[in-house]
Amino acid sequence: MIFFPVADSLRFGIVLFAYFPIVFYLSHTNNKRLRSMTPAHRPPMILMVLTGMLCTIVLVVFARLAYGLVLPGMREGLGLSYPEAANLGTVTALGYLALVMTAGVFAARWGGRLAIILGLAMACTGFVGLSLASNYFVIMAMMVLLGFGTAFGYTPLISLLGAWFPEKRGAAIGFANGGVGMGMLIAGTLVPWLTTTDPDDGWRTVWWVFAGAAFLVMIVVSVVLKNPPLPDDGPSGSARLPAKSAVYRNTHVINVGLIYGIIGCTYIVQTIFMFSYALASGIPAITAGKLASMMGLLSVFSGPAWGWVSDRIGRSNALVVCMSLSTTAMALPVLSPTLPAFTAHFVILGLCVSGLFTSVLAACTETVHPRLAPVAVSFITLFFAIGQLIGPALAGLLIEWAGGFREVFAIAACLMGGAIYLCWYTRKSQQRMMVTPG
Repeated sequence: MIFFPVADSLRFGIVLFAYFPIVFYLSHTNNKRLRSMTPAHRPPMILMVLTGMLCTIVLVVFARLAYGLVLPGMREGLGLSYPEAANLGTVTALGYLALVMTAGVFAARWGGRLAIILGLAMACTGFVGLSLASNYFVIMAMMVLLGFGTAFGYTPLISLLGAWFPEKRGAAIGFANGGVGMGMLIAGTLVPWLTTTDPDDGWRTVWWVFAGAAFLVMIVVSVVLKNPPLPDDGPSGSARLPAKSAVYRNTHVINVGLIYGIIGCTYIVQTIFMFSYALASGIPAITAGKLASMMGLLSVFSGPAWGWVSDRIGRSNALVVCMSLSTTAMALPVLSPTLPAFTAHFVILGLCVSGLFTSVLAACTETVHPRLAPVAVSFITLFFAIGQLIGPALAGLLIEWAGGFREVFAIAACLMGGAIYLCWYTRKSQQRMMVTPG
């Protein structure tokens, strides 16, 4: 079976031959851990969070969310059916799910910086492969590699930023997650322009651009990001990795994971089907598109803002407020599928949904040993990934059975309503499981 045309195979081989020695050099340079976190040792927060935003743009937006934008040109160019195109998105999610726990354990053992570089390397390789491949199974393998890259790069990034700035954990994570909104704005402008400029091969150019961005961000990470200091675990200063089972038995982490699972299930359903629900309710496509774009723009600023708020009022309070607002937003189109209700839905979610992600990711690391923070982030992300797999499948079946969208979003609102209690309960679970860092 010929996976690539001969010319593409040669180009792909040349790229990899020149590329992986660079990855090896970057991953083994400046990968030491400091023994203390004094002001002199701590890197500038602005450089760290900006680098985190760049990583989020590549690993979350380019590797996961932008696929829907590239899909029309890619499907036409490769002659894919809709089920085949949908399967490519599914295998990316499965790749993410398969390695998300491994990534946390790896980062805890070898350092988050190395994990992030390897995640960017996987994503870059996947982008290059997608730009060259024509065989469906090779394309599927490259999409799996994108999922691997997101798992290996994003979760260690969140725990690394939280470890460097524990007193500003929410703000640091919020700024990094602001890259999602920024990346969607970039991709929403860049991808249509490239694919309309070159209808035949513009989608391949998009993957090349994404590969170049991943490579440049990988260089920035190797220069800017540093592993957080090892905690002093004994008189000798040795820091032996605590048992990972402590994370899996931590009731606070499990509670936060359940919240994250509900967010994953309901958020992906909203992302996939709310636009269609608006169209089915008589909202013009241009108007619905503008509302969705406005939601993305608002999330660029709301993530950092909610991070700052959660640092001051506490994760539990921030989660309760964000989840309550999100539940209200989800229920509005169910109660009244009109333009004002859909407008309020997108505005409220744009203002608060990033706060859910920021507060959850910050909350999960506060009751575990600092060196187990990557494991905790990966563990709750497992709940999130499972929710993302289950949500669309069940929603699709329910829409087909009910003949509409209203029942789906009514159930989503009920799930989020139950999650409000879990958010409130995090205060008690955190107090019971709180440990002294270091």
